[in-house]
Amino acid sequence: MSQASAGVQKARVSVFLGIVLPITVALMLAEMEQAQIQLNQISSDTFTNSTSQHATEVEPDTFAFGSTMVSAFQEGRFVTGGGSSDIGFAISTDGGLTWTNGFLPGTTVFVGGPYDRISDPSVAFDAAHGVWLITTIAIKNSVGVAVLASASNDGINWNNPVVVNSTSGFDDKDWVVCDNNSGSPFFGHCYAEWDDAFLGDQVRMSTSTDGGQSWGAAVNVPNAFGLGGQPLVQPNGTVVVPFAGNGIQAFTSSNGGTSWSSPVTVSNVTDHGVAGGMRTSALPSAEIDASGKVYVVWQDCRFRSGCSSNDIVMSTSSDGKTWSAVSRIPIDATTSTVDHFIPGIAVDPSTSGGSAHLALTYYFFPAANCSTSTCKLAVGFTSSTNGGTNWTRGIRLAGPMRVTWIANTDQGRMVGDYISTSYVNGKAFGVFAKALQPNGTVFNEAMYTTATGLDIFAGGPTFSSAGDQPVPNAKSDHGPRKFYDLEGRVPIPPRK
Repeated sequence: MSQASAGVQKARVSVFLGIVLPITVALMLAEMEQAQIQLNQISSDTFTNSTSQHATEVEPDTFAFGSTMVSAFQEGRFVTGGGSSDIGFAISTDGGLTWTNGFLPGTTVFVGGPYDRISDPSVAFDAAHGVWLITTIAIKNSVGVAVLASASNDGINWNNPVVVNSTSGFDDKDWVVCDNNSGSPFFGHCYAEWDDAFLGDQVRMSTSTDGGQSWGAAVNVPNAFGLGGQPLVQPNGTVVVPFAGNGIQAFTSSNGGTSWSSPVTVSNVTDHGVAGGMRTSALPSAEIDASGKVYVVWQDCRFRSGCSSNDIVMSTSSDGKTWSAVSRIPIDATTSTVDHFIPGIAVDPSTSGGSAHLALTYYFFPAANCSTSTCKLAVGFTSSTNGGTNWTRGIRLAGPMRVTWIANTDQGRMVGDYISTSYVNGKAFGVFAKALQPNGTVFNEAMYTTATGLDIFAGGPTFSSAGDQPVPNAKSDHGPRKFYDLEGRVPIPPRK
């Protein structure tokens, strides 16, 4: 072959590779985005009372300790007035491979308890006392009358709940965490958070030092008005609580919950109103790494031209007081039509800093501009092995689902105001509501997780969260906001 012919052949090969390689990469990414992940159904709604919707399970939380992971969720969601027939739980003691499930006793009238309904489950483990805890909001006459805590030594057999707080106001959106750091001066302290809607969403805290058997008097957090707080504990015992207030805010305690600081601002929120009659809100999901670095994510449209759809965005802090600039988690391009919402973040507790492993489960619509009859709801997943600097391309875990297949509420169709992801033995397990086509008037919405956990994308192509810039003057397309408690039951004056 002549030198000239070789040059022409080399040029042809270069052109061929220039065409084929992008197509190949695109096909690989498409395969990842449509990856078929094996799922486990870990529970189902077996209640039969005619007053709530069956079979529906919504709004899961999770917590993992060692090889054990516990999830809790609503069973039999009511259409109006909020809450559910009971709280279900599912537990795996073998790293997420097999699951046992059941229902909390002594809560509602449907399981021998005194309350009409129950809502907002949150899970924690107290390593100092060897106790699993699930906190909830008890409802009577469509009002949140108490924060409850159910305890178990094994995650399977649960005691009747104790009262964390009873009120003549309106308790809403609780969360719980325990200090499991043996070197902390407050090892064994557990912290419950909620808000009182009758007091303008005043955020309140209570502390237990005996494994959740008793709880201290509620403390009003100064200048903290909002909801959806998620307390986290740093290795030195400092508690950091991100919440949805005036944007995303956070407050702290460094004395074991005796007193709490006024909140600082993490970021403003600019979010896109999700289509299809879905019930969503820009609540934070928060987790912590081994060094005490806090990661907070929420749905936000600031990186999208015209606030056309939501990304999941993130801010981090080492002390709960100073927060990083908001970055976009690059699940897909900012020019995509995808709308992402209801995130649940996890951090591998054995990792930290630049090598922290993060996992994110979320819901999405492939096309943001859809309607109740055309929206295709799906569950997605992405992960990072370097503290959020780079992320894998988002993949689909479940769906598509029609929004009419999921529970209805007076604030829209519901998979949950939050979902959750936890790491077990280095693998991430998101728990989420997945719906199939109803059988007549009976729903088929239940709790699912991945069969083996997700670490399969390590070493695959990743995408940097650096370089994206918020769209100048981006504004929420929600318009002027009216504030309600998240059950939609009580109107709250707009917060100044």
